[in-house]
Amino acid sequence: MRENAAAGRRNGMSREDLLALPVAVDLETSNRALGLGRSKGYELAKRGAYPCKVLRLGNVYRVVTADLLDLLGLAA
Repeated sequence: MRENAAAGRRNGMSREDLLALPVAVDLETSNRALGLGRSKGYELAKRGAYPCKVLRLGNVYRVVTADLLDLLGLAA
């Protein structure tokens, strides 16, 4: 059997990966950190129900990394 590449990681991203994120990330990066699928993440963002702060910049969603880290219990 193959080992799960994400074993020991929080929702597919390691702690180091999460702490190295820029000030804001795209919705797909945030979805990966939260273990959300693409469709579900965009649906939540569109409804204003995403679990952390989302900025809409034209047709692009950005997630504030500080809020994402806080939600994951990794805030400084």
